[in-house]
Amino acid sequence: MTSKLIPGTSRRALAPLALLLALCLTSAAQEPTPASAEKTVTAPAAGTSPNPTTNPAVPDTPAQIEVLETKIRFESNGDSRKEVHTRVRINSELGVRQFSRLNFNFDRSYEQIEIPQVHISHKSGGSADILPSAITDQPNLAVADFPAYQDVRVKSIRILGLEPADILEYRVITTTTRHPLAPDFWLDHNFDRTGVVTKEIFNLDLPANRFALGAAEPAGQIRISSQTREASKDQEGDGESARLIYRWIVNPSDLPKSAGDPSVSSGDSDVVVTTFASWDQLQRRLQSAIQSHSSTELWNQAATAMKNTAHDQTTTIEAAYYNLVSTRIRTVDLPLDLARFGKRKYSDILSSGFGSPEDKVSLYTTLTARSKPARILLLSASDTPEKQLPRPSLFTQVVVAVDESKHTVYLDPNLEVAPFGMIRPDMRGKKALEIGGNCSGDACWKPIRGELPFSSTQRVSVDATIEPDGTLNAKVKYSMRGDNELLLRIAFHQSPRDKWKEVAQLMSLSDGFRGKVVSASASDPYATKLPFTVEYEISQPKFVDWSRKPVRIPAPLPLLSVPDLPGKAEDKAGPIDLGNPLDVDTRVTLHLPPGTSVEIPTGTVVDRDYATFASRYNTQSGTVTAIRHINFLHRNVDANRGPDYAAFLHAVQTDQAQLLTLTRSDASTQPTTSAKTQSAKP
Repeated sequence: MTSKLIPGTSRRALAPLALLLALCLTSAAQEPTPASAEKTVTAPAAGTSPNPTTNPAVPDTPAQIEVLETKIRFESNGDSRKEVHTRVRINSELGVRQFSRLNFNFDRSYEQIEIPQVHISHKSGGSADILPSAITDQPNLAVADFPAYQDVRVKSIRILGLEPADILEYRVITTTTRHPLAPDFWLDHNFDRTGVVTKEIFNLDLPANRFALGAAEPAGQIRISSQTREASKDQEGDGESARLIYRWIVNPSDLPKSAGDPSVSSGDSDVVVTTFASWDQLQRRLQSAIQSHSSTELWNQAATAMKNTAHDQTTTIEAAYYNLVSTRIRTVDLPLDLARFGKRKYSDILSSGFGSPEDKVSLYTTLTARSKPARILLLSASDTPEKQLPRPSLFTQVVVAVDESKHTVYLDPNLEVAPFGMIRPDMRGKKALEIGGNCSGDACWKPIRGELPFSSTQRVSVDATIEPDGTLNAKVKYSMRGDNELLLRIAFHQSPRDKWKEVAQLMSLSDGFRGKVVSASASDPYATKLPFTVEYEISQPKFVDWSRKPVRIPAPLPLLSVPDLPGKAEDKAGPIDLGNPLDVDTRVTLHLPPGTSVEIPTGTVVDRDYATFASRYNTQSGTVTAIRHINFLHRNVDANRGPDYAAFLHAVQTDQAQLLTLTRSDASTQPTTSAKTQSAKP
């Protein structure tokens, strides 16, 4: 059982429930396909460039990419052409399944994909070409129900007749024209380090005039990792037609380290190209790309929609607009793409009832422009984005900031069920670039703080009964405010109501119960003004094995997850991170079978200025009550107080390891069952 789950906190031991809820924060991704091997981050095309696979190179690798050749050519106007040639040896039936379908994602509004070659060389000596009829072009599953976004598409090839020892060879050409951010372009490329690619060839063809000092446009920049084998570099042509040609031929032994490792070129990609000269130039460029579609009709339309919104119980116009955009407009779950900013009319977004993350954020900032202007912030996953070359591919998420009298409130209307002023906990501490801000250089990046708009609390109550045969029946109720509240709201919001029992089952497993959840319910995820509550009933046979003498069982309470001491030497020099202040109260009422006596543990009280812990155990008339209460008062504990915190941690863990001892006077007359006595694990 866990009562303090703060994803994004580096020193917190997370229970399985945290993994469940973290998954609920992301959309269900499509099954990875080998096509991802051909995806280099080029822009104007947005995205990332995952490696072909994460499996190590071993003799029984399902499939080995013998050759991966990528040719990319950029034009001065921002257009580009990328051609990828892949030659794959299929080693097993698993490899056959992996390459039975190739998927290529693209945006039809500025990209086109051609697949001129798909050829199979059979081990028997024959060969076959995949016919064009086997190629389909359909909207991405994420936008299937949203006509306004069906330019986001997937071109798929179904590969039939593939067998182990066959060779699959295919070519894919992606052409980009008239991207919304043209004539600017950018590229991120990482070479494969898994060993699945035997030989990788990368050709980069750039217009020399975009990277020359004194050019009409600001000079572009190129950065090549020091860990990347040196490329051949040539210049062809003269004047405006001059080209810079780079060529890499890479084998696995040439790349001893992983891209993204902090020790490798400050965690940047192997090859980075950008035509943006600075972060302030990039943010000005993005600001100019966002077109305002505000009008009196838009505010009238919003006012009418809010009047008819049942959940509009707000005190400020900013919160009212937030509830409107967050709850009334369904989020189309697409990766961040700056090309979508400002493309749809805000009135269309409002009337349709759905929008991409970029559209919802833009709509909200437009609606609040008359009252308290909000700011669009682009977050990066990098710890030091200001030290990397400026390009949009570093942005991963978009949020909104509103300045209050004493602090800044951060909002994420794309979560749909987040209370006003609350963002995902893993966003806090990240750095963000403000669109339209007035800044220069590194100062363009600012950390996201995002203090919670209310105190964090967790209340867990358990009403349990041990039956004469040793079965445990329990009713469990959670009431939460804070980070776990948001995670649970999202988990239940994204799960159909008929699946809530399955979500509760995972919660119960993380809580230490091994029984079956027979019913589950939760409060309305949209009712964000009140704590979020979850209730479930669970039955666990053989919770008690009466044949054991003596019978010892843990109190059926959630285990309090208290941050461990830093393990790494470099972490020990800094403060011990306790996460956001949090008040947790857990209590159980345990009803024993008739004729059962119990020995209860001794309670514990530990009082510190950074946290307090207290436990109480009582028994009366065959009923045991147990209460554990922990209150984290500060975010950090000074490193020099490590021994004191270690003593606090030990006291909490020792208390949670205490057991109840049961004795039955009529044990000889009752049927017995065998089961393992459960013990608490701190």
